[in-house]
Amino acid sequence: MSSAQQVEDTTKNYQLFIDGKWVDAESGKTFSTPNPATGELLAEVAEADKVDIDKAVSAARRAFEGKWSKMSARDRGRLLYKLSQLIDEHSAELAAIETADNGKPIKESLYVDIPQVVENFEYFAGWATKIEGETIPVPGKMFNYTLREPIGVCGQIIPWNFPLLMAAWKLAPALAAGNTVVLKPAEQTPVGAMELAKLIQEAGFPEGVVNVVPGYGETAGAALAGHPGIDKVAFTGSTEVGKLIAKSAADNLTKVSLELGGKAPNIVFADSDLDQAVAGAMMGIFYNQGQVCCAGSRLFVEESVKDEFLSKLSERAERIAVGDPMDKATQMGPQVSEEQLNRIKGYVEIARGEGAAVLVGGESPKLEGAFQKGYFFRPTIFADVNNKMRVAQEEIFGPVVSVISFTDEEDLIKQANDTIYGLSAGIWTQDITRAHRFAKEIKAGVVWINTYNMFNAASPFGGYKQSGYGREMGRHALDLYTQVKSVWVDLSGRPIGWFGN
Repeated sequence: MSSAQQVEDTTKNYQLFIDGKWVDAESGKTFSTPNPATGELLAEVAEADKVDIDKAVSAARRAFEGKWSKMSARDRGRLLYKLSQLIDEHSAELAAIETADNGKPIKESLYVDIPQVVENFEYFAGWATKIEGETIPVPGKMFNYTLREPIGVCGQIIPWNFPLLMAAWKLAPALAAGNTVVLKPAEQTPVGAMELAKLIQEAGFPEGVVNVVPGYGETAGAALAGHPGIDKVAFTGSTEVGKLIAKSAADNLTKVSLELGGKAPNIVFADSDLDQAVAGAMMGIFYNQGQVCCAGSRLFVEESVKDEFLSKLSERAERIAVGDPMDKATQMGPQVSEEQLNRIKGYVEIARGEGAAVLVGGESPKLEGAFQKGYFFRPTIFADVNNKMRVAQEEIFGPVVSVISFTDEEDLIKQANDTIYGLSAGIWTQDITRAHRFAKEIKAGVVWINTYNMFNAASPFGGYKQSGYGREMGRHALDLYTQVKSVWVDLSGRPIGWFGN
């Protein structure tokens, strides 16, 4: 069967998933989502707006105050674990859907994304029975203890670059803590979330615990962020939209967590293993077509090894196989949308205008057959970049890396931190003292030393500065979805204060 035929066979229609039922949008509207590899129709999806968000929030509220709140932590954990196993059982199918929906190579979907989705639900299934309060030794004949309780109804808005994985990062800790959820997937990639909703239904979650409402950010997303019935909003996406989310949620003093953009410094010192560093730089910028918030898009290379490093990097970048994402030999698929492709092209022209030199790429590849209309772009390397250029300061979100040379370490730290972002950083060196010093000095939520793009469900992820606030994954994620109640008990049996008699 050809890849084009595989894509055609996945074309489906999806309704909204609200209160455990599949329903049309109240308006009757739908929107089309294309396969980014071919530009052809992948699915027709119901388009939620404010009325549908109201219904979903009401359903989530009923579930939170009803069956879900009465369910034991052990049973919540068992449901999450059952869901993880269902995802694992359907991993091949879900990986194919993720690739058709997003465009990422099938090897990434099958061997990275879906296993991490399973891992996250498994990990937080174990946390459900371990969310505990504490006793506090206060003075006098008083007993003081805390309860750690769920926040309530959570609105979760996820991006298009890792559709199923971002759903797992949001859903797993929220559900483990006892919250209910209204999830809005990105309009570019709604299909995976709708398939996940089917498995949530099959796992036996009570009606209304998880509601999935695809739609546009300006309508469904805005209605969710500003809804007075939402107790907490979680958003992953661009810094610009994150600011709008925070402003909207502020009207109701809704709790907010944000995982936003990045412009990570990936630093290569002369004493590093250059072949290892080249491989790390490739992973840092070309993985997932560069559509990664923590991408190492500012590549700082020590001047004494710059030429050798760039020669190795350029040679390997030229050999990256760009094409059919369903082919396991493919290393880079298309960008997620025509809009994103045009954004990347625009930044390439800006960089050229600023005086940066294209070493590799800078254009779309010439592909044949069904993929001629796909949203592909070649891996691109810019040299002669300085840190003040727009290409070095603004998030492109594509396979475009800016190479900046350095000689002085103190100036390097200043340049690495000279950005509004602070999500991640990479350091390549054999000097352990330098590695730890830079890890401390760089203002970023995640620092990788002699590796890049490493994640685990137990390890926290999040940013400094305008890369957002709050941490996802690990026990720190539970802080986003729980609140603490302090309880005081008088053990003396006597009146207290001046008004007791």
